[in-house]
Amino acid sequence: MTTTSWHADPLVWGVGARVFEAFLEPTCPYSVRTFNKLGTLLELAGEDKITVKIRLQSQPWHLFSGVVVRCILAASTLEGGKETAKKVMAAVAAHREEFEFERHAGGPNMDVTPNQLIERLERYSGVALKEAFAIADLDREIKWHCKYARQNGIHVSPTFMIDGLVRPEMSSDDDVEAWVKLLIG
Repeated sequence: MTTTSWHADPLVWGVGARVFEAFLEPTCPYSVRTFNKLGTLLELAGEDKITVKIRLQSQPWHLFSGVVVRCILAASTLEGGKETAKKVMAAVAAHREEFEFERHAGGPNMDVTPNQLIERLERYSGVALKEAFAIADLDREIKWHCKYARQNGIHVSPTFMIDGLVRPEMSSDDDVEAWVKLLIG
């Protein structure tokens, strides 16, 4: 029996001592707002001063959440690793309504199948996801993200941690400069 090995590239950018973790649900509008600020955060704070870690926080009221999170983690196993996963997250962010239900329970996505959703995401991101999505034990990576959030008392997205401590005063509405001040003064 041949076992195919795979590796999910951690969703980590920067190499600094201060660690900023963002728990994001990719189809949540507030998480999208946060995701879209992370590049600026790294630029302003300096990749040598901070490390940014994206933790995926799947939430059942975002009905396609599990499929979308699996797609992002599947993308991290492909060539380009975390940058490929980031490309998939950016595609979801840019077309969020096409990966979500109206008021979490209706609208045109009611008839969309998981395969159609994956195809839609492949089209928007340019990343071939179907084969990686089917990795038999990819759920171990999904479960790691879930367990990590639970052990840290994370329930909603976005939630922020700095150096391992939850920062409830932080919001996706904050200016990036406010985040930089919290991180490096």
